[in-house]
Amino acid sequence: MTIQKWIKSPKGYVSIAMVACLVIASLAALDMKGIVHGLVAVGTAIIVDMMFGLVNRKKRMMPDGAWITGLIVALILSTSTSWEIVASTVILAIVSKYVLVSRKKPIFNPAALGLLLSVLIFGTGESWWGAFGDLPVWMMVLLLAGGYMVTGRVNKFPQVFAFLGTYFILLLVMGQLHTGDAGDALRTPFINALLFCGFFMVTDLPTSPAKYKDQLVFGVVAALVGALIYSLFGGLMYLFIGLLCANLYHFLRTRFSILA
Repeated sequence: MTIQKWIKSPKGYVSIAMVACLVIASLAALDMKGIVHGLVAVGTAIIVDMMFGLVNRKKRMMPDGAWITGLIVALILSTSTSWEIVASTVILAIVSKYVLVSRKKPIFNPAALGLLLSVLIFGTGESWWGAFGDLPVWMMVLLLAGGYMVTGRVNKFPQVFAFLGTYFILLLVMGQLHTGDAGDALRTPFINALLFCGFFMVTDLPTSPAKYKDQLVFGVVAALVGALIYSLFGGLMYLFIGLLCANLYHFLRTRFSILA
């Protein structure tokens, strides 16, 4: 594949959007730790992915999916996280991509699973700095622009609209019932995290459905579970858990439809 074709591909669009988020957020915050973490995460992802590729004798060794996983991890983990933890989180994510598979595709979103395991094992903190959560609110426009571009390229608008729409409706209901901290969920950095997750993680092609009607259900499941976890426990893990449950639903639905 030529560079021009790769740039126009879904992974090319996602890569460019995420690199832009990384650079813009780092420069705006005058903090180069994010760029350093990005290099560590991407480098680790490429090395581990190519090692698995050699073991599995893959013909295509282009690790573009791996470096997207690395970028997501780097953009979400706090810049105060040590580089060793960043690398370890990426390793967990890439290993899950090759261990938890069905029909040669990962069952779970690698970045979401790696980040969730990182919280449980290392107690890491997620600041979602790459979603401009620590920057002026107007910069959310850049996140929306990049997310719109990516969502259109991967043809996932029904999935994203179902995910975000369900979340906002549930938060409104939670607010009316005074359940959970619905008000906080609509403030930065929570709203930034929600948008980033919707545009760049929920839209992951290998771990989500292609048909529009299935996309709608997938988005609703991710939002329902995530909102429930948020209302009960708060924190930031609810987005990962919701997405992973939607991944599991997609896997089970696909598996049973094949066996039927």
